[in-house]
Amino acid sequence: MVEQCSFTKAAEILNIPRSTLTDAIKQLEMQLNTRLLIRTTRQVSLTNEGQLYYERCKYILGYIEESDHEFLHAKPKGILKIGVHGLFASNFILPKLPDFLSEFPEIQIQLIENDRYVDVIKEAMDCVIRIGQLNDSDLIVRHLGEIQQITLASPEYLAEHGEPQVLDELKQHYMVGYYSTAQHQVLPLEFLVQKKVKNYQLPFKIQVNGANTYSAAAKQHLGIIQVPRYGHTIELEQGRLKEILKDYAVPSLPVSLLYASRTRLTPRLKVFIEWLLQLFKDHPLKS
Repeated sequence: MVEQCSFTKAAEILNIPRSTLTDAIKQLEMQLNTRLLIRTTRQVSLTNEGQLYYERCKYILGYIEESDHEFLHAKPKGILKIGVHGLFASNFILPKLPDFLSEFPEIQIQLIENDRYVDVIKEAMDCVIRIGQLNDSDLIVRHLGEIQQITLASPEYLAEHGEPQVLDELKQHYMVGYYSTAQHQVLPLEFLVQKKVKNYQLPFKIQVNGANTYSAAAKQHLGIIQVPRYGHTIELEQGRLKEILKDYAVPSLPVSLLYASRTRLTPRLKVFIEWLLQLFKDHPLKS
């Protein structure tokens, strides 16, 4: 009914009277004590609660279907919903993904790009790939590798404020503020000094919470940023950004695969996890 956006069409597909379907939905809403659908004369749409309930039911039904196929020794099938940073996926996952889909042609991949913290269970994700420090305690974590970061600023910014040669000179500078939804704070610039992390919380003129906007702000001369090198090779080659403070290493970012530990793995998620771990074993992330 949700996919048809119509009680009438759904009833025809199910071969039951429309009134029977309507009564069933009303009883379900009463049982859950929440409104699931918004009904108009032309169409039916989901409330926010209805969308969440629908996604979870799809996940459960998919799990049951996969279990049936597993017993029948069929190849895994269905949709894999994966949360991932878009630029990371473009550089490290998508180039090899055709190999996975060729081996498992009945699996469909749904990549959900995001920079924010994602609740794997609440948002019905099969798994997420996170870059950075973790604070989850109820998820299984598989380490995929480490990504080295660099410190950048635009030539125009450096022409106006001067290029820092030592860390103490950062006091005269601005950074682009990056707000972490996982840590609920603006992250400082970090450097390794005698094997210890030293933080520099600089003033900022702009605060963002997305990776693309973070880099774009630096290209608009709004401050210093710290980012993985892999996403900025073109800007470095074209001279739109310049690496600074090269003598001071930036702590690397762990890359992790996370998935729920309260349910057994579906066959499609199991083969994807195995493939992903092997992928980063064969092609280690460059530090």
